[in-house]
Amino acid sequence: MTNLHEAYDVALLDLDGVVYIAGVAIPGAPEALHSAKQAGMRLAYVTNNASRTPAAVAALLTSMRVPAEPADVVTSAQAAARLLADKLSAHAPVLAIGAMALRLALREQGLRPVSTAADKPQAVVQGYAPGVGYQSIAEGSLAVLAGALFVGTNGDSTLPGSHGVQPGNGSMLRVIAHATGVEPVVAGKPEPPLHRESVIRTGAKHPLVVGDRLDTDIEAAHRAECDSLLVLTGVSRPADVVVAAVGQRPTYIAATLDALLRPYPAVARQGDGFSCGGWTARREADGTLAVKTSDASDPVDGLRALCAVAWAAPATVTKEQTAAALGELRAAGLPA
Repeated sequence: MTNLHEAYDVALLDLDGVVYIAGVAIPGAPEALHSAKQAGMRLAYVTNNASRTPAAVAALLTSMRVPAEPADVVTSAQAAARLLADKLSAHAPVLAIGAMALRLALREQGLRPVSTAADKPQAVVQGYAPGVGYQSIAEGSLAVLAGALFVGTNGDSTLPGSHGVQPGNGSMLRVIAHATGVEPVVAGKPEPPLHRESVIRTGAKHPLVVGDRLDTDIEAAHRAECDSLLVLTGVSRPADVVVAAVGQRPTYIAATLDALLRPYPAVARQGDGFSCGGWTARREADGTLAVKTSDASDPVDGLRALCAVAWAAPATVTKEQTAAALGELRAAGLPA
């Protein structure tokens, strides 16, 4: 069995869906993170959100009793600023569309934030901020048409809001892209720059990416050739994990962040299937997947075995083929 807090030096943790949901700590998350830190694992909070400064994010986390300092937070604004600093000369003007956190990140990298195309910016960088208006986007379009490099902090098409799902920065980027015909270079997950920024800032040698989304967190880990842990407290559900594409399959699967501290059970081939804990899974002759248990063991072990069977299949497994097995696991207590 693997002890994750011993096998990896830094946990690169997503926030929403992993540590909290809509600003409220996920039950057990603060305690698990405190214990992991006390056990010697360093923690870094890696977020696509470019609207808050690291200090503001750390303050939010500490208000939830999560151990965090500003230096522990890595944002897509910081990743975008470093990406630009690597391409531009010192003190180069950059038209910033977004929150003050984005401007601060640019200044940290020795760049000069400006607000209009008349300032002849060498680049335009756009990040989410609720107050972004037409004039700012129009200035960005003019600058891009004049030849400025176009960068987006992140490409999330949506974000959770108090009244439901709302347009994210990725949707806002499409305005300038559509108006100019120029596609942005994106810094945030799942693109590599944010992971690179996280490694630079933490000095990680063997990091573990921890997330709740296959299409951002886990895909980002694959692109960076890092191991990953998917927790089932956020967006991606068990049914999504079983049928995940190769580039979005997590190294580890767990219900909660407690998995950082408990020995992670091995998944082993058993006959024509796989076993984990007290569960076994196999593919039937008709292509459907089946699971069974010899005791009342953790249903997440059943999901791990089921994923091993599905991922070993010569052809893509469909959700219909997994429905009965997932129903058995839900009946045993697996989150839906």
